[in-house]
Amino acid sequence: MSFPLGYTGPVSGIVLGMVFGYVLENAGFGSACKLTAQLRFQDWAVFKVMFTAIVVSSGGLYLLQGLGLVNVVNDMFVPSVFLWGSTLGGVLIGVGMAVGGYCPGTSMAALCSGRLDGLVFLLGIVLGTLGFNAGFESIKSWAWKQTGPDSLTLPQLFHLPTWAVWGLLLAALLVVGYFTRGTDAQGRKPA
Repeated sequence: MSFPLGYTGPVSGIVLGMVFGYVLENAGFGSACKLTAQLRFQDWAVFKVMFTAIVVSSGGLYLLQGLGLVNVVNDMFVPSVFLWGSTLGGVLIGVGMAVGGYCPGTSMAALCSGRLDGLVFLLGIVLGTLGFNAGFESIKSWAWKQTGPDSLTLPQLFHLPTWAVWGLLLAALLVVGYFTRGTDAQGRKPA
């Protein structure tokens, strides 16, 4: 299958990365304070933006499936879950985000906006990646030992129709949006 403008070479990645970085910076995500406030449940903007992106992209994907333009089995790679490795990776990146205030994408946006802490965080990512790579052989068998669901999408995993899973995602976004509406960056309602 080939979409119009379906070029998938390096130029498209660079262009989309620049657009993504621009959007991140304009949403205020180039500031470490924004992400750490989310992790303290004080500012829900990061959740709302990222979860909205998940709902919109999954809705688009489900629509394309319904129109017969995308076949999940043939056109998409759905990886298996390695429970221990995913848990370790999630903990490590979560700690890094909590301490540094950035994820890899927002740290690059911060760096390109001239923030020195974005550079420090990116250097930490490089050092952490090199350290992890150096020690990976010693944990490889453990990290890959417990395999979870094999290449299943959420509808397949939960035995639900695609529209129901998308509806649950949308409902979660709307519930969080409702309960966090009208709050400032510290989670307080303005007077």
